Amino acid sequence: MGGQAPFVAGPAPRGALRPDDGRLERGRRTRARIREAARALFRECGFDRTTLRAIASRAGMGASSLYRHIRSKEELLVDELQELQEQAWRRYRARAPRDRPALERLQELLDLEHQLLARDPDLTTIALRATTHPEARVARQVLALQDRTVGLIAEVLLQGRTRGELQPQVDVLAAARTIAHTTNGARIAWANGLLDAEGCRAAIRTAVAVLFRGIAPPAVASEPPCEGRGGAG
Repeated sequence: MGGQAPFVAGPAPRGALRPDDGRLERGRRTRARIREAARALFRECGFDRTTLRAIASRAGMGASSLYRHIRSKEELLVDELQELQEQAWRRYRARAPRDRPALERLQELLDLEHQLLARDPDLTTIALRATTHPEARVARQVLALQDRTVGLIAEVLLQGRTRGELQPQVDVLAAARTIAHTTNGARIAWANGLLDAEGCRAAIRTAVAVLFRGIAPPAVASEPPCEGRGGAG
């Protein structure tokens, strides 16, 4: 019979596992156990004093077994930061409806993010420090998380521009990056003890309000910002 021969799937790439392979689920459970052990040790001893050997011991495995799942404790740091970021975004989307003014929604997002980071300032300090070492693999991962925040800020600003809350010519991506960089500046001061957690939050809110006035239409920019409105408390 003529025509093309029926397609026959070839073997999976070398090293790849099928989605239903039990080793994937076991690997996920093991990594979750490692993360739980690392989280506890970061809290008890601080990030710098926690070793991979200590994490392995707390997770109930040998160091050689641990290395099959993670390469460094910085990798675990990124996992924790990503989880905090996801928590902040979920809370934000539940608490900041799209019909609220863009500035209020933006302050709500940054308040929630800061509230979660303030629970474990050591992680924030290490993450900020990591970005000063561009050759380190973890630096790119931390900066990728920051880019995700920039994307969400840009989303809020774009919606605000559509509703006439921003000047029509505003580059929302450039504005989002400026807000994110300003936020990091306040966190650097916090990490170095120049601000306490509440002082950092207040500095971020004030800076964002000032920046927002620069991109809002004159009628909107002339309205004084309402401190405390839309805050996470």
